[in-house]
Amino acid sequence: MTSLRVALLQGPAGGPRPVEGNLAALDDAARRSAAAGARLLVTPELSLTGYALGDDVAAVAETADGPSARAVAGIASRHGVAIVYGHPERDADAVHNSVALVGRDGRTLARYRKTHLYGGYERAHYTPGGRLLVQADLEGVRVGLLVCYDVEFPETVRAHALAGTELLAVPTALMRPYDIVPRTLVPARSWENQLYVAYANRAGREGEFDFAGLSCLAAPDASVPARAGRGEELLVAEVDTGLLAASRERNPYLTDRRPGLYAA
Repeated sequence: MTSLRVALLQGPAGGPRPVEGNLAALDDAARRSAAAGARLLVTPELSLTGYALGDDVAAVAETADGPSARAVAGIASRHGVAIVYGHPERDADAVHNSVALVGRDGRTLARYRKTHLYGGYERAHYTPGGRLLVQADLEGVRVGLLVCYDVEFPETVRAHALAGTELLAVPTALMRPYDIVPRTLVPARSWENQLYVAYANRAGREGEFDFAGLSCLAAPDASVPARAGRGEELLVAEVDTGLLAASRERNPYLTDRRPGLYAA
């Protein structure tokens, strides 16, 4: 069985900053994560740019292999920590709200484009992704990717569970007053689908957006091994595939399903 120590970065607070400032903050978080023994760092939605970009979304968007991606690869390899990070991704005329998983050697292992856009702001500036299931194997753990609003749909997490995801990394920019999502819904998703969920939120206010914080690692046995407050914070906790296997044996939701009844 495998144990993977995971760090979750909550923050930063204070609104969008130049990419260089966010890369410096990421470098510091990766250094602290490595010092704590973490092998994976999960950061919030749009962690390289900030969320409240207004009409500057297209101007700051970069291609998947752009300079910011190369900078993150260098941070990952320098500290020996895999990183999940978010940024606006340009693809021809489209801009996607994207996240990527970079391995400890700096190699990109997976890239996901947010499929469920939230509210008028996101729909005005981003194109939804068309591929739901994105996974990669990391340190013996199958990691899946979603972004924020995606996890609030039961179908998305169940699809990951059926595809063998063991740890679902969810970079997030959840706003107040929706505390119910990290407090209730995310642990429920973890329990009902028998997988870990690493939910890394932003903190503080950016323009009109007031982010809820409350990042967490939710486990399949209904526990929450790590929970943040409202401010900037770095959480560290264990993903234990032994616990996962035992929990799935005790709570066989996936094997007891009757798909023939659900088709309609």
